[in-house]
Amino acid sequence: MLAEFAKNPGQNWKHKDAAIYLVTSLASKAQTQKHGITQANELVNLNEFFVNHILSDLKSPNVNEFPVLKADAIKYVMIFRSQLPKEQLLQAVPLLITHLQAESTVEHTYAAHALERLFTMRGPNNTTLITPVEMAPFIEQLLNNLFKALAFPGSVENEYIMKAIMRSFSLLQDAIVPYIPTLIGQLTHKLLAVSKNPSKPHFNHYLFESLCLSVRITCKANPITVSSFEEALFPVFTEILQNDVQEFLPYVFQVMSLLLEIHDNSIPSSYMALFPHLLQPVLWERTGNIPPLVRLLQAYLEKGGATIANSAADKIPGLLGVFQKLIASKANDHQGFYLLNSIIEHMPPESIIQYRKQIFILLFQRLQSSKTTKFIKSFLVFINLYSVRYGAIALQEIFDSIQPKMFGMVLEKIVVPEVQKVSGAVEKKICAVGITKVLTECPAMMDTEYTKIWTPLLQALIGLFELPEDDSIPDDEHFIDIEDTPGYQTAFSQLAFAGKKEHDPIGDAVGNPKILLAQSLHKLSTACPGRVPSMLSTSLNAEALQYLQGYLQAATVQLV
Repeated sequence: MLAEFAKNPGQNWKHKDAAIYLVTSLASKAQTQKHGITQANELVNLNEFFVNHILSDLKSPNVNEFPVLKADAIKYVMIFRSQLPKEQLLQAVPLLITHLQAESTVEHTYAAHALERLFTMRGPNNTTLITPVEMAPFIEQLLNNLFKALAFPGSVENEYIMKAIMRSFSLLQDAIVPYIPTLIGQLTHKLLAVSKNPSKPHFNHYLFESLCLSVRITCKANPITVSSFEEALFPVFTEILQNDVQEFLPYVFQVMSLLLEIHDNSIPSSYMALFPHLLQPVLWERTGNIPPLVRLLQAYLEKGGATIANSAADKIPGLLGVFQKLIASKANDHQGFYLLNSIIEHMPPESIIQYRKQIFILLFQRLQSSKTTKFIKSFLVFINLYSVRYGAIALQEIFDSIQPKMFGMVLEKIVVPEVQKVSGAVEKKICAVGITKVLTECPAMMDTEYTKIWTPLLQALIGLFELPEDDSIPDDEHFIDIEDTPGYQTAFSQLAFAGKKEHDPIGDAVGNPKILLAQSLHKLSTACPGRVPSMLSTSLNAEALQYLQGYLQAATVQLV
């Protein structure tokens, strides 16, 4: 077949097409989407075939000649990428970049897809096989050709090209910074165009991922540049919000969160102007909006809790209204707690003092109506964060103001039996520090009927440190109905490159909660000598006592 093609390429190109198909079929033994062909037939010399028959089509100066053979050649590189040596792949990269200019939709789409797949290949040490340094000579041509390819008829919203743009940004990192001013203009122009009638979900997703990468890469090197991104993006975002483009709202909220989180501890006026609109009930009716909107409100609170308290105090009830709506939902109650925890952590205490009791009453109503494991875990983190932020006495007083002896009931019925279920390093740390404060900084725990809970609470805390997490879920929870969502709703699509760093509200103030417990117990025992050792010796089990001795030794303190 190849001989026939060689006699008259113009007439007999179909013979070569058939030959490549035959080689591909015979050589393929096992294939995955991630790696292409993973096992090849040893009887077929893939490298030799690449050099003798594939490379010539890729090197052809006229990218529009024999588009079927060009597409075959590109596909060959793509599916045998795990079998071909790196030097041949590096040889293919500039050729594939050239083929992005081909008029054939199949050809330039294959070229974009092949580049994207090559850029995700892993090399030694878990790094990318093709490095930014190796790509340096081709960066400008790669970016130019990818964006030009989006102008071809039929490829205006080509998801493979947009995915290749995203992957190029991710691979090249700092190397794209000089081109960002031009690229961001092209991306926002494209965003404005597709927002008029969103029809390609994958294309839109990769477009927003590319925007996030542009922001992250540039602002990592120079955080001040965040304002230039806001200038470019806010007009488009405003139009999307005003026109209520439902498919794009979750994405817009994520990108805005990313931008706001880059700022120092202040909120620009452009964000404050938008703040009241984010509390509109209609936005919270759509499930896809909830995770990104909560994150955005958390960013507002983190960067400007005091600003909101001073210049938007009338919006605090609206903020708590959002919390109330979320807490009532089994599907979204954890999001309500994220918001509540940020309010407790970042708002000035005096700005929410009048609302605190009502917050606790709402939580108890939900506990009584439908107590789920997820809710209990979030509730435990919240009350312990409250203890950390406002002190253990404030926690005891607010419980007992709702109902006498309520504090003891919560400790006995919820904290002691359930704290083992808390998961996550930060969440466990919050609970450990909060419980330590209750044990050692709350006089009522030593001098009232609450004293009988002191040792079980200490035992539960040592269990939180030392025992495996209790991930069991009660049998009856399997049958709890998650709320039915009426009709079709835009789902929430998490942007990988808009990721949020895990936040530790306690931070470096407490390095090791076990040492904190030992030091706090030592301080308590010096304040009331003899009491703590006698309480431990009478009712703490031997294993827990042994662990506690270890903490005391590590902290180089002892009980008196």
